[in-house]
Amino acid sequence: MYKYFPHKRYKYTLEFLESHISTSETILDLGVENPFTKIMKELGFKVENTKGEDLDFDTSTIENSNATVVTAFEIFEHLLSPLTIMQSIKADKLVASIPMRLWFSPAYRSKTDMWDRHYHEFEDWQFDWLLEKAGWEIKATKKWTNPTKKIGIRPILRWFTPRYYIVYAERIKNSKA
Repeated sequence: MYKYFPHKRYKYTLEFLESHISTSETILDLGVENPFTKIMKELGFKVENTKGEDLDFDTSTIENSNATVVTAFEIFEHLLSPLTIMQSIKADKLVASIPMRLWFSPAYRSKTDMWDRHYHEFEDWQFDWLLEKAGWEIKATKKWTNPTKKIGIRPILRWFTPRYYIVYAERIKNSKA
């Protein structure tokens, strides 16, 4: 089935999700419905999405959710205050992925599209520290590369340098975060 996925990222993300989260659990996926949300639903996951509100200012959907799991696939880098979001999650489980900071490629920025810009680009250890500060215990992680078929130094480096990082974490009980 995975060979039909449009992106290697979807394949690895889904494999990671399935290894840690049961389809019997309910998921709040941060961000609007997208192609990956539809894949999760087709495979039996019970998924609800946030509605496109600016999560830096409005965390009410997160705070009012009864989901047992929150997923955040490539969203924390778009937020000014990811710590606030991580702290507002009521669910005990979190699966989150980020595009990793690459030393040979600067952060993505757009002056015209306020929804598609990166305020943060994390290295794995920085993301881990952020999660821990927010009251999460990391249980599992995975990294993968994102090679392209282009020619040049950066495309060659993408064959060997991990681009994506995904984490499964559980809320630390009695956390003061």
